[in-house]
Amino acid sequence: MNIAREDIDALNTVVRVNIEKADYAEKISKALKEQRKKAVIKGFRPGMAPESLIHKMYYKYILVEEVSRMASDKLFDFIKDNNIRTLGEPLPNENQSKINWDTDENFELAWDLGIAPEFELKFGKKDKFPYYTILANDEIKKNISESHRNRHGKYEPAKKTDEKGLIKATLSELNEDESPRENGISVEEASISLALVADEVERKKMIGAKVGDVIVIDTTKAFPNETDRAALLHTKKENLNEIHPLFQVTVTETLAFVAAELNQEFFDKVYGEGVVTSEEDFNKKVEEEINNNLKLESDARFAIDIKDKLIDKLKMELPKEFLIRWLAAINEGKFTREQIETEFPLFEKDLKWQLVSNKVAEEQKFNITEEEMREFAMGYARSQFAAYGMNFLPEEYIARYANDILKNREEVKKIHERLLDKKVVDWFKENVTLDNKEVSIDEFNKLQEK
Repeated sequence: MNIAREDIDALNTVVRVNIEKADYAEKISKALKEQRKKAVIKGFRPGMAPESLIHKMYYKYILVEEVSRMASDKLFDFIKDNNIRTLGEPLPNENQSKINWDTDENFELAWDLGIAPEFELKFGKKDKFPYYTILANDEIKKNISESHRNRHGKYEPAKKTDEKGLIKATLSELNEDESPRENGISVEEASISLALVADEVERKKMIGAKVGDVIVIDTTKAFPNETDRAALLHTKKENLNEIHPLFQVTVTETLAFVAAELNQEFFDKVYGEGVVTSEEDFNKKVEEEINNNLKLESDARFAIDIKDKLIDKLKMELPKEFLIRWLAAINEGKFTREQIETEFPLFEKDLKWQLVSNKVAEEQKFNITEEEMREFAMGYARSQFAAYGMNFLPEEYIARYANDILKNREEVKKIHERLLDKKVVDWFKENVTLDNKEVSIDEFNKLQEK
C-alpha cells in the first residue's frame, strides 16, 4: 500500500492511495471466516455453510468495506503525519478511475483536499482601529430605571383600568350579530392584561373600563396567538376553530399596574440586600449597569471592525470551488448549489476569521480552562434567570443549571469558541492602537446599520 500527494495549486491537493491484493487478502480471509461462524443460512447448521457460498454471498461487501477503511485510515494518517492544514473534509476525487469491485484486485482511491492558506499576521501599535465609547443619556437611564420598577411592580385595584391595566371579567360567546350564541361557551373568571392585547382597536375598547361595563371584543384579533387565546378562554388549542371569535366582556374587577416604589424593599430586590440604601445610590448603580452594558456593545463593535479590516488587509485566498463542493455534500438535499454560492461570501468571511483566530490562539498559546468554562456557564445561567426577574437565586440553583449546560457537547463547543474568540479579540485590542471615539447612542446605532 502506498500513498502519493499531487499538488494542483497552493490551495488544492489530490491524495491517491493504492492498495494491492497483498495488502488486504489476509484481512478479507479472516473476515470471511468470522462471517462463516456467525452466518445463519437456511439448510445449514450455524458455522457449517460452505466457504464457497460464504465467499459468494459476502466477499464483495467485505472487500468494499475493508479496502475503503484501509484507504481512509491511510489518508488521515498521512494528513496528520505531514501536518497538512486542511479545510472542510476530504472529498472523493471527481476524476477518479471507476472501480470494478467484481473483477479488480488492485485499487486506487483518490481524494481532493482543500488546503488552508499560509499567511503572516504583521500587526502592531502602528495599526489603528476605531473604538467607540458610547455615552449614556438621560433617556436610557430613565428607561433602565423604569424597567426595574416595572419588573417589580404589581396590580392594584382601581376605579378604571389603564393601558397597562388588568381586567377581570365574565366572557360569553356571541354570534356574528353580537347576539348570545346558543350553547356558546362562558368563562366565569377571565383575566385580560391590556399590555398583552395585540390589536390596538381591541385594546382601546377596554382602556378606561369600570366594574359593570359590558364590552364586545374579537378574541382572534385581540389574541392572535392560539396559546394565549386558548388560555383566555380556558380551553384547548384544538377547540378554537369551533369557537366564534366575538365575546361579551362583563367587567367584574379593574386593576391598574403600579410600578415599584423607590424604597429599601425595591432596592434589595434589584441589587441585593443592603447593596443600595438610597435613591442616589440606586441611580449610581443604574449608571454603572448601563456603562457595563454599553462597554459590551463597544467591544462587540470593535470585534466586528477588527475582523473586517484584518480580513481585508490580509487578502487571504481560499479554495472556493472545493469549499462549495464540500458544503453541498454535507448539506445534501437541504440547499441547492446556487443557494450555497449565494451565501458563500458570509461563510468565507467567517472561515477566514476562524483561521486568523486559530493562528493567534496557537502562537499566543491560548487555552480555555475548565474554570473559565464553568464561570461562563454560571454567568449565562444568571442572565437567563435575571431575564425572568429572578436575580438572586441561591448559588446551588445557578450551579445546577450551569452543570446541565456543560453536559451538552454542542453547548460546550459553542462556549469554548466564544471564550477563545474573546481572548483573540482582547489580544488585538491590547496590541493595536485604539482610535477612541465618543458617540451618542443614536450615532452608534447608525453605525450598526451600515
